[in-house]
Amino acid sequence: MGDSFYEYLLKVWIQGNRTAAVSHYRKMWETSMKGLVSLVRRTTPSSFAYLGEKMGSSINDKMDELACFAPGMLALGSSGYSPDEAQKFLSLAEELAWTCYNFYQSTPTKLAGENYFFNDGQDMSVGTSWNILRPETVESLFYLWRLTGNKTYQEWGWNIFQAFEKNSRVESGYVGLKDVNTGVKDNMMQSFFLAETLKYLYLLFSPSSVIPLDEWVFNTEAHPIKIVTRNDRAVSSGSSGGSQESDRQLRTRKEGRFRVHH
Repeated sequence: MGDSFYEYLLKVWIQGNRTAAVSHYRKMWETSMKGLVSLVRRTTPSSFAYLGEKMGSSINDKMDELACFAPGMLALGSSGYSPDEAQKFLSLAEELAWTCYNFYQSTPTKLAGENYFFNDGQDMSVGTSWNILRPETVESLFYLWRLTGNKTYQEWGWNIFQAFEKNSRVESGYVGLKDVNTGVKDNMMQSFFLAETLKYLYLLFSPSSVIPLDEWVFNTEAHPIKIVTRNDRAVSSGSSGGSQESDRQLRTRKEGRFRVHH
């Protein structure tokens, strides 16, 4: 239930432009990811990777669709590792995204339930069977497409969008499903369907120049925040102008450390 905390350890490092001033957040995130890796399990017979839920000293073979933000987070953070480690985390991200996509593909409506259980020999089965138009899976597909260029992720996103169109579209908007097995509708459109789900689907089919990830970082509710630029270049001390420039930079940092310099 603390998913956004782990996401923000990574994203504060990115928003701070990956500098020494924010490096401790990256270290905390990497420590947390060692814990996450310890929760990875695989189903039988198809070997879908999933994240178990740690409850005290035991791990439950259950995963929420909410946890499908993790593949995108892992992909986004993989580039900060050494090449070998980066590939391991990117591969794990891709495996988990395949599982999340199958949360959708494994139901009659092709829309995911709220959570899934993993029993020996049965791969995955829907637990809580409603769908409330959640964004986490398409969010991860967006990151994986941007970071790998693999159009498979666009195909998966298109299939999910088509399932929303077929099952959730009503005259005045979109609604969730009370049960992804029967297709019975509820009567509510969550605001995050517009703010996140459709936004990430739109970006999945937009050029990478639309909200580029080297200039922006998304918060956990899909609002883009500008990455801080830092003017930390060394200034020559051999002239009075240089001294004045150093004074000005120091004053600027004190007044507003995160001011954007153009």
